[in-house]
Amino acid sequence: MNGLRLPRRLLPLGLTALAACSVLPQPKYVQQTQWPLIVHRPQSLPRAARGKVLVVRDVQAAPGVDQRGLQWFEPNGSVHVDFYNQWAVTPSQAATSNLQQWLTASGLFSAVVGGGSGLIPNLILDTQLTQFIADPRNLTAHCAILVTLINADRTPSTVLLQQTIAGEARMPVDTPEGVADGLRAALADALGKIEAAIAQYAR
Repeated sequence: MNGLRLPRRLLPLGLTALAACSVLPQPKYVQQTQWPLIVHRPQSLPRAARGKVLVVRDVQAAPGVDQRGLQWFEPNGSVHVDFYNQWAVTPSQAATSNLQQWLTASGLFSAVVGGGSGLIPNLILDTQLTQFIADPRNLTAHCAILVTLINADRTPSTVLLQQTIAGEARMPVDTPEGVADGLRAALADALGKIEAAIAQYAR
């Protein structure tokens, strides 16, 4: 009972002083960066005036690739989804617009439109983004898209092509910027391969 006691009137002041002298580290503010996910076909060709109409439906996202955070493998093989480095939109949203623009620039079709255009399609392209991740362990970036091409000229419609197309690219550096650059290049590689895979059906 002989312990030191502060007078009641001094308790609030004492607690305030302790709070002001806290030795707990203050959290460091880290600004969030949003990376654009835009790629372009190296060359834009004129549309095929008498070509087919291609409808490109919205790219769906498989579980695990439906987040905006940049993703890469940790040294132990686990997947890291970064909070501080994010795409401006989800990868599947960006892949939809990039795919439409890429195939428009290919010159294979008379029109490349989205699902709600109202045009009567000859071909319908369904896609799902199944992988979109970088691997700093070997400085590579990987993109995989499940592609289903449907012949809409027949009733009932038939599947002309169904396969997973993989894109791969080198990461320039082992940094978030390098991850973003590598993944953009991997997406461009996949889109080029999609174009090559469906080209025979555009004739």
